[in-house]
Amino acid sequence: MSFTIYVRMKKPGRQRKEHAPVPFVLERKPGTVQELIEALVISGVQKYNAGNKEDRLLPYLTREQISAGASEGKVSFGAYGGNDAVEAEAVENAIQCFEDGIYRIFAGERELAKLNEAIPWQEETVFTLIRLTMLAGW
Repeated sequence: MSFTIYVRMKKPGRQRKEHAPVPFVLERKPGTVQELIEALVISGVQKYNAGNKEDRLLPYLTREQISAGASEGKVSFGAYGGNDAVEAEAVENAIQCFEDGIYRIFAGERELAKLNEAIPWQEETVFTLIRLTMLAGW
């Protein structure tokens, strides 16, 4: 049985526009912050790796794609580097980044500060991940 959560990603800086929460379909409901990080990273790795294998029937950008990319500040073909990501390495990296304070996680308005902290589930909880350093890369 799958479980859907909503995640909003933010970073401090010039961008002031509010991004809508993105749905993530997880295999099960995470009980702790560590389980949440693992589930989100595994979902992201699977999506990334699936994108590596898609056939590109139209190897050019449409005007709509260019316009959409320009409004977000990056125009690209969306092609990946070629190698599949490794789930275990990605999870390990994400957990280390959390422990090092590179990003923070909030459930609604409440900060989740420890890996073993239980997630305070409430109806329609939206998670917010805030990148705190400009070198984190998302």
